[in-house]
Amino acid sequence: MSRAIENAAAVRGTTAPNPWVGAVVFGSDGQLYDGATQPPGGLHAERVAIDLAGEMTKGATLATTLEPCCHEGRTSPCVDHIVEAGLSRVVVGVEDPDQKVSGSGLQALRDAGLEVVSGVQQQSVEAQLEPYLYQRTTGTPWVVLKVALTLDGRIAAPDGSSEWITSQEARRDVHSLRARCDAILVGAGTVRADDPSLTTRLAPGSDPQRIVLGKAPPNAAVHPCWEVEGDLNELLRGLSERGVVDLLVEGGANVAAQFHKEGLVNEYIFYIAPALMGGDDGRPVFEGAGSETMADIWRGKIHDIRNIGTDIRVELRPREGD
Repeated sequence: MSRAIENAAAVRGTTAPNPWVGAVVFGSDGQLYDGATQPPGGLHAERVAIDLAGEMTKGATLATTLEPCCHEGRTSPCVDHIVEAGLSRVVVGVEDPDQKVSGSGLQALRDAGLEVVSGVQQQSVEAQLEPYLYQRTTGTPWVVLKVALTLDGRIAAPDGSSEWITSQEARRDVHSLRARCDAILVGAGTVRADDPSLTTRLAPGSDPQRIVLGKAPPNAAVHPCWEVEGDLNELLRGLSERGVVDLLVEGGANVAAQFHKEGLVNEYIFYIAPALMGGDDGRPVFEGAGSETMADIWRGKIHDIRNIGTDIRVELRPREGD
């Protein structure tokens, strides 16, 4: 299962709307055959590993991070291929909460006479597939809010300039984050002010689908993009229906405030530079009024903290139940 998790990690950001799944066949010849989900329209991880193993699947064991599918989609059901390949044992990390699967894949394998073991390294797999499991359970994407700021809490100078608050290493890390996510959202104000391209040019990986909250100027670098507007909750449900699993929000103070105040952020990532704006006229992280008293302030939990170049990267999560 550890090897299957590694295989899945290598394809994260390339499989949406499908989950990033890893698999391994422990063949009858004692060799390991690796699989990982291909881009949409391609083979699922289990099928890749099975095809590589060939005749070595007879009586063999398959380990896969997510419950194999049992329905017809862009590809035929993985359960059918597992049974036809003559495997005798399937080891699974977590069950798939997708309503089309949700335990029926495991049951189909048991009904076919295979030994099925579920819940192997479950916590590790759940952590890896967290955005997918959330999106399939809630019907809305996993939302990551990314902010680059000075140590005294400013994201831009009074004249609106913000390039560059953080180091080259931090910007490279941001591009890796973009490559992880299926889509990236910014406000139309940010597009007009900065004309960002929102690509992954500083890191390996494919560019995310670009989304503008509002209307982008015709010649903006963000094109081609989706232009959206309206209630954020409805917007997120619509994006989920269009296949967005992991959404990165890189908007300015207004967009950041909207997502934060409506409780729509699952993961906050702050890149904090050892720099001081030195006054109260720089632009804050969140626009508008905040908590009126200390008793009302939002409190989360620090999930991760590390140095990136000369900066500090802090990952913050809402507390359970908030």
